[in-house]
Amino acid sequence: MGGCIGIHGNDETISVSSTNVTRPASGASTTIPRKNHPLCHETIRWRSDVPLTEGQLRSKRDEFWDTAPAFDGRKEIWDALRAATMAAEALDFQLAQVILNGASISVPNGYLTECYDEYGTQYKVPIYCLSYPINIVKEETGRDSPAEYSEPVDGGFETTLKLRLSSTCSDIEMTVYSRDTIGQCKKKIQALQGVRACCQRWFYGGKLLSDKMFVEDAHIKPDYIVQVIVNTEHSSHDHDYHHTIMSS
Repeated sequence: MGGCIGIHGNDETISVSSTNVTRPASGASTTIPRKNHPLCHETIRWRSDVPLTEGQLRSKRDEFWDTAPAFDGRKEIWDALRAATMAAEALDFQLAQVILNGASISVPNGYLTECYDEYGTQYKVPIYCLSYPINIVKEETGRDSPAEYSEPVDGGFETTLKLRLSSTCSDIEMTVYSRDTIGQCKKKIQALQGVRACCQRWFYGGKLLSDKMFVEDAHIKPDYIVQVIVNTEHSSHDHDYHHTIMSS
């Protein structure tokens, strides 16, 4: 589902939609591609034919990742692809590339929409698992029909947050957009650090930042640190999984 926006690479043009990505006709084949391009360091922008709320998008993603291994391919490859997509969506393309290399996954067009394992089996990741549509809508709490009262969310301007994680007592920097919600930022931390979003509490200026708050509304000053309190008891399992993927 969904319209598409073309992305132009150095040597080819691909068209992306919410269901698949097509390449110029070059002969269908399930053998290992001759070329393996590095993962492109850019987020694919696309528009959904039917505007989705964040909850609807998350449900579609969960449904895909839960059912894809049952149809074709190896589960460990699907697990690696899921970890790589999370890292790429959090703009940590270096981590995504490490995950792909560790699992011997090739990406002939530079995008995770079309991948191959070392045996030549093809894996296709739908576009809605890779990035948010540009016409995603936000849900208003307390409404019977959230979509009816929703409005489009644009990305805003790019900014860098400085975060201090209580679980590691270390500071990290993360690039986000001013119209990202704190909840979305927590999911980026989950992709980067393996800490579940639900185990994080963000504090700035002594105040708890709610998941639905936009980054711009938190009025975080440059070079000021946001405290991220992590419930390590519940997040340890995800942290171990993160390191398992990295060492595979």
